[in-house]
Amino acid sequence: MTDTSDALTGPDLTKGVEISSVRAGQMIAGHAFGQPVLLAHVEPNWFAVGAKCTHYGAALVEGVLVGETIRCPWHHACFELRNGAASHAPALNDLPCYDVTLENDIVRVTEQRTGGQLRGRGNRPRGSRTPEKVMFEPNPISGPSSVVIIGAGGAGAACAEMLRREGYCGPVTLIDGDRDAPYDRPNLSKDYLAGSAPEDWLPLHPKEFYENQHVEILLGITAQAIDAKGRTVRLSDGTSRAFGALLIATGAVPIRLDIPGGDRVFYLRTLADCRAIIDKARSAKSTVIIGASFIGLEVAASLIARGLQVHVVSPEKLPLEQVLGAELGTLIQSLHVREGVVFHLGRTAKAIEASAVVLDDGARIDADLVVAGVGVRPNLDLAESAGVTVDNGIAVNEFLETSVSGVFAAGDVARWPDAYSDARLRIEHWVVAERQGQVVARNMLGYRDRFDDIPFFWSAHYDKSIRYTGHVERWDDTRIDGDLMKMDCAVSYMVGGQRRAIATINRDRQNLENELAMENELLLKSPPPETIRAADV
Repeated sequence: MTDTSDALTGPDLTKGVEISSVRAGQMIAGHAFGQPVLLAHVEPNWFAVGAKCTHYGAALVEGVLVGETIRCPWHHACFELRNGAASHAPALNDLPCYDVTLENDIVRVTEQRTGGQLRGRGNRPRGSRTPEKVMFEPNPISGPSSVVIIGAGGAGAACAEMLRREGYCGPVTLIDGDRDAPYDRPNLSKDYLAGSAPEDWLPLHPKEFYENQHVEILLGITAQAIDAKGRTVRLSDGTSRAFGALLIATGAVPIRLDIPGGDRVFYLRTLADCRAIIDKARSAKSTVIIGASFIGLEVAASLIARGLQVHVVSPEKLPLEQVLGAELGTLIQSLHVREGVVFHLGRTAKAIEASAVVLDDGARIDADLVVAGVGVRPNLDLAESAGVTVDNGIAVNEFLETSVSGVFAAGDVARWPDAYSDARLRIEHWVVAERQGQVVARNMLGYRDRFDDIPFFWSAHYDKSIRYTGHVERWDDTRIDGDLMKMDCAVSYMVGGQRRAIATINRDRQNLENELAMENELLLKSPPPETIRAADV
């Protein structure tokens, strides 16, 4: 979901509004100099920033103020009001920032600042065809002799960017076997696969960004081995890179079906995978999706949008019941059935033929295209062979550092101690991966930032999106607020009488408010996070 509307609404903030009309803690959306602008009153200060999130264009006035920050209602990106800085993913571009004056009971926007953003990061709306030249202002700080990042997905790309944002001027090398990286992976199963988003929306930054930031980006090249003692990484092109600090963000690969004809099955993980599915879909009339996971159902919705007949095969009795419960599982299934998807639940695929899928009960489903979404497996071999402790993922501490000093892990491979649940988690969420990469960057520079973000993900099904905040694998009870059938609801997952996660449809603000409640609960439970750089102690 992306808001591409350019219509200006609300008051002209260059002419101003009465001070008394905007209470402390309130925001209003207006415009200035031909751009949508948000005016916020955080006692005793006033701020004016761009009114749309730089991630997918959500109206920030519908978000939540938290101190001198604002959180996006759609995907929970966080921006600093003082300088427009995008401090927490998934937004990676800053908001434009404006000067504000108060005079004669009128508050008004006077001009847009130049160079006011944190470290000078540029603002490039997603989908811009003419990328701006993006530069960080130099503010050098001490850090490792060099940084090597293995994996240019959400975690790796966010880490490289945050290193420069924080003023690190040493060598940074970003390595990935995917020649298209880094790009917006969540969009692959959603708008891009559905044909409603162009490919130029996908890059997280234009190529010039990495050149301007002096980030060496090696694509189509893989890391072959890590020498933890010698502090080097050997690459597939025969070269090696020395590191003072290393991030392992190798991600995961789809679990592949081991059945006759399995080589005919498509999987969706990379942009190349998505292009292959789109190419096949152009000549296909019917498709079978194996797996009723989030990825499987999003692919189903996207292929319905392309006019294909879609069947979903899954061994579960109800889609997503283990993650969202029976109530939302039933609702999501009914939404897909209404759009024409045919479900074959309690069934598995026994074989894939040239133009059909054979089920375990002998039934045959015509299929010109078969896509499987039955889970992923983290890429752990590189870390394990380097002597890094592996335990259902790469084991890291609360600072995301592995058993080897100076070697960090983030994203789908990292298994970290969750301060909220007292469990160790490995979560395959895009926002979690990006935020972990940002925390790793700061900790490489000597900060001691614990990763204690509340997990968040979203899933799109036709014109409906589900926002899910928190994490719980088993719950005692669910509490439903609103009307499920009207697609206006919040479902809370309770453990011992406490809300541990919430899923919402069309209740974005309520989701944000529950995220804040969980964070406040965590603050009461845990000591204050360490924010002093180790070098300063």
